[in-house]
Amino acid sequence: MKIATYNINGIKARAEALPAWLREAEPDVVVLQEIKSTDETFPHELFDGLGYQIETHGQKSFNGVAILSRLPLEDVTRGLPGDNSDEQARWIEATVVGKRAVRICGLYLPNGNPAPGPKYDYKLGWMERMRARARDLLVTEEAVVMAGDYNIIPQDDDAAKPEAWREDALALPESRAAFRRILNLGFTDAFRAEVQGPGHYSFWDYQAGAWQRNNGIRIDHLLLSPQAADLLRETGIDKDIRGRDKPSDHVPVWIDLDA
Repeated sequence: MKIATYNINGIKARAEALPAWLREAEPDVVVLQEIKSTDETFPHELFDGLGYQIETHGQKSFNGVAILSRLPLEDVTRGLPGDNSDEQARWIEATVVGKRAVRICGLYLPNGNPAPGPKYDYKLGWMERMRARARDLLVTEEAVVMAGDYNIIPQDDDAAKPEAWREDALALPESRAAFRRILNLGFTDAFRAEVQGPGHYSFWDYQAGAWQRNNGIRIDHLLLSPQAADLLRETGIDKDIRGRDKPSDHVPVWIDLDA
């Protein structure tokens, strides 16, 4: 089961690039972030003939997450538990049924800048709610994949120029500690389970030739429960599509599970 996460930075802006990548990469399941579309206006017609069931949790002009699956989807839920007043569309879950069932959580974690401030407080509070949900998911003893744009640079190896991010909400010590608290529940960072060392990124700014100079950061992650980690066969980053026509500032990160 090939599972990918991809922040597309606007579904309408990626109307040609996203279907082209789907045809080329052939993922079984994709979680999308920043669809920037309501559920009602999501352009389902872009995926005609590609065989994907589509579930969205949208929001006009901002945020928004989706799950696309060529395998059956069951028990779809929307919204991160823990705060009924939170109206931001950043979390969606579903069970994908392949050779075995895998619970997929698609997420778009808050950026948090400027920090300190209300946006950073929201980020840390959201991460604590995510930790609570992750703990509950572990209790089920199911294969769980939490995939998405985490807006977290876990360690200095995950940035080409770590010194440039010292005061940014993506790399502040409190942000990294909150990420580690989730990992320490028993989750595995799929990419780091397979690949070590610097130079592997999933985001490059549009400005200042960041892509051409490989001045990137790794902020798109797939965290695996122990049951999912046992199924991991391969992981990768589809870096090359960043250099194509009308790219997102992110690229897809993917795993292959024996599921």
